[in-house]
Amino acid sequence: MKPVNFLFFVIIFFSQPVFADLIKGDLTPGGLIHAFLPPNSSATLNGKNIFVASDGLLVFGFGRNAKKRQILVVKTADGKIKHRSFQLKPRKYLVQRIDGLPKNMVTPPQAYWARIKHEAKILNTVRRLTSKRRDFLNGFIWPVKGRVSGVYGSQRILNGKPSRPHSGIDIAAPQGTLIRAAASGKILLSHPGMFYTGKTIVIDHGCGVSTIYIHLSKTVIREGQEVKKGAIIGEVGETGRATGPHLHWGLTWNGVNLDPSLVVRSDE
Repeated sequence: MKPVNFLFFVIIFFSQPVFADLIKGDLTPGGLIHAFLPPNSSATLNGKNIFVASDGLLVFGFGRNAKKRQILVVKTADGKIKHRSFQLKPRKYLVQRIDGLPKNMVTPPQAYWARIKHEAKILNTVRRLTSKRRDFLNGFIWPVKGRVSGVYGSQRILNGKPSRPHSGIDIAAPQGTLIRAAASGKILLSHPGMFYTGKTIVIDHGCGVSTIYIHLSKTVIREGQEVKKGAIIGEVGETGRATGPHLHWGLTWNGVNLDPSLVVRSDE
């Protein structure tokens, strides 16, 4: 995971002993952050409880539309409360307009709506699970080598109707290219074929952090299986709603879609 780029923020925000002596991540929409507080602390971000382990490990992330100003409140075991606010580095997202598409390319036929709703519930549930694992602390690698054909946060406007912003990154690669686990973890989901995502894998990396791999042509793991970083989990395909062979790779913290490109180096 990349070290935070805002040294000034780190010096000011974490100079007091009550806060972390080490913080990693990107203070920008899509960023995944972790730090260490005094043991048995608790914390809220913008008024919502966030995960803090008994030894002080703090984990949180910022969604695509996260507010620029963030407020973190930490309560230590001795009852002391500290408030700090900070600013996120803004991002610009690509917007693409496509007109003249057939209606079924914009809105799925009604016959599939119940299925889509059921599958969305499955994904939402598994991507909000929290475990005591800490595999994400050991960093991530690219699951596939290839051309990045779709970036996090981008959005298409189809026939004048805004679609959901892109929740991860797309990596174009030939059909059958091997896909590797971006980090060690436990397989939460190995689905044989969803309407939108096709063959789908979700891996738990601990503390609410998970990765998702979709449009696969083949999966070679099972739910509940432990995998190591770099282990082969499937092959690139174009199952589900896809326009060519590629891997959609996503990163999530407690159901919030983050930018996976921020947790890997370009040479990994």
